[in-house]
Formats: sequence, C-alpha cells, structure tokens
Amino acid sequence: MATTAIIKDFLQQFPSITIALALLVFLLLKKLQKSSPRNPSLPVVPGLPLIGNLLQLKDKKPHQTFTRWAEVYGPIYSIKTGASTVVVLNTTDVAKEAMVTRFPSISTRKLSNALKILTSDKCMVATSDYNEFHKTTKRYILSGFLGANAQKRFRSHRDTMIKNMVRTLHSYTKDKPLQAFNFRNVFENELFGLALKQTLGKDLESPVYVEELGTTLSREEIFEVLVLDPLMGAIDVDWRDFFPYLRWVPNKSLQMKIERMFNRRKAVMKALVGQEKKRIASGEVLNSYVDFLSSEGKTSSEEELNMLIWEPIIETSDTTLVTTEWAMYELAKNKSHQDQLYQEIESVCGSDKVTEENISQLP
Repeated sequence: MATTAIIKDFLQQFPSITIALALLVFLLLKKLQKSSPRNPSLPVVPGLPLIGNLLQLKDKKPHQTFTRWAEVYGPIYSIKTGASTVVVLNTTDVAKEAMVTRFPSISTRKLSNALKILTSDKCMVATSDYNEFHKTTKRYILSGFLGANAQKRFRSHRDTMIKNMVRTLHSYTKDKPLQAFNFRNVFENELFGLALKQTLGKDLESPVYVEELGTTLSREEIFEVLVLDPLMGAIDVDWRDFFPYLRWVPNKSLQMKIERMFNRRKAVMKALVGQEKKRIASGEVLNSYVDFLSSEGKTSSEEELNMLIWEPIIETSDTTLVTTEWAMYELAKNKSHQDQLYQEIESVCGSDKVTEENISQLP
C-alpha cells in the first residue's frame, strides 16, 4: 500500500512523465501487435529515411525495378513511398488472389489525389471499395458488357473490328512491304471504335457539340479527352501523395490540371450519353451498354451512369491495347514463335480465316 501511494504521489507531481510513460506503453503495445505471429511481416526493400524508396523509382519503367526486386525479395514485398507503405505483387497468381479472391480486403486501398478526382472518388468498379455500389455496378458490367450473353450480342462489332484491322495490315504490307509498321495506330483506332459501339451503340461518324465546353469536338479530340488525358493524369506525380502530413501545402498547377481533365471528360460524357438518352426516349433501341443501363440501372445518378459507361471505354481502349501491343512485340522478336503460331493456326483453320470459335481449339 505504501509503495502504491508513493507512485501515485509521484505521478501527480510530474504529469509530463505520466504522459510520457503512457505514450511509451502505447508504442510498446503497437510494436508487440506488429510483431504478432498472426501478421507475418513481408520482406522490406531497404530505402532512405523519410523518402523510403522514391529515388529508386524515378525510372519511367518502374515495372523493371519491381522485377529486379522480386528476384531478391520474392513475389510479395513492401516498399516505402514517403510516408506510405506499398505492397508489391509480382506474379499472376498472387495478383489474382489479391484482386479477385481477396478483393474485399484490399478494396479500401488509398488512391492518389489525381485518381481520386478522375474516378469521381472511386465511382468505378475497378477502384471502388467493396460495398453495395461495387456489388451493384459489377453485376451491371457482367450482365450488360462482359458476361457471355453480352459478348455474344457484341460479336458482330468484334468481327467488324478484326476485318478492318486485317484489311489495313494487308493494304500496308502490299503498298510498303519494306517499311516499319506502327501497330498501335491501327489497334488504337479500332479498339476505340469497338468501345464506342459496345457502350453507346455506334461509332462517332461526325463531330459532337459539347454544350458545357461550348465547342464541337472531333472523334480524335474525344479520344484524347476520354482516354489519353485521364491516363496521363493518373500517372502524374503529386509529391503530397507521398507525404500526407504536408497536404496543406498547395500544388495549384497540378490540381487545376487534373480538375480540368475531369471536367472536360465529364462534359463530353454528358454530351455523348445525352444523345443516346434522346435516341432511347424516341423508341430507337440499339444493342449497347447504355441501352442496358437505361432499363437496369434506373437507380443510378447521372454522374454514376456516365462513369459506368466511361469505364469500359477507357479500359477497352487502353488495357486491351497495351496487352495486344506487348503480345505483338514479343512475337515480333522471336521468329521461331511466329512459325509455331502459324503452324498451330494452319493445323486448326487450314486456309480459312481464324474465328473466335477456333481460339479454344488452338494448343
């Protein structure tokens, strides 16, 4: 009892020490919590104080750095980007497990300020938290766009795209057989057309007047607003993302640039969807995602509807393009793989053209 009284009297006379002791206990508990066997720690790539691994990521091709680190630290490791800890996944299997099997556990991940603005604060299936909005919009996109039945309805659009690409390639190799060919130009144009047909029901055959911008935009300008600008904005680096405690420091030029991209994209989508709403109201029905959402997504707000339609446009126009581009690049480097692919196609199709039905038959 006497000892207890002495300690109590000491703590009352020195409150600052009391606070310090409480803080020390708190930190010790946190450390014990982190070192708990229930939460095994990941390999950590060594970095510098305060900035972590930022200087090691200044290369414009960070995936090459991630690959090198994977050879040392394994398929899963963590890095520090300023005040934030980032977990890097380096194989298809672990990425699939994180993005599909365990998506609810990572859905609340932080987005950069630019992505938060460009996605209307996670108003996209790919970036939203695992909540009712995510479940509902994922159901929409599977039923009306990516699902088997939807893809059957869009088959004619894909067939047209393939014919256009093949015709362009044959024409170029016939006219300029010795000149290098830029595949991206053809793929980019055709994939954007496919995205528009699947989402809006038709490609853009004439310029579109955008009321909120007070101007008329061509198809090329609309592609820039809907695809290129958001992609460039998404990778713009705002140093405040790495040091949240300095977010009060203004970065007006970047903020204004991202907000301008967002507002232009929003205005163009409003104009495009507005045109299709008038068409639907007039009784004209097309095989498109916007037609599907007009009947199934009636509870969605105008902003959510525009975002739902914009998401497959940018993902079809970019993700598919990059995947195809890489596949063609790897194939172009290896003559033996080209010969093997030709033989496999010939064994299945003979002299006929390759169709989607043939794909499952190829080795």
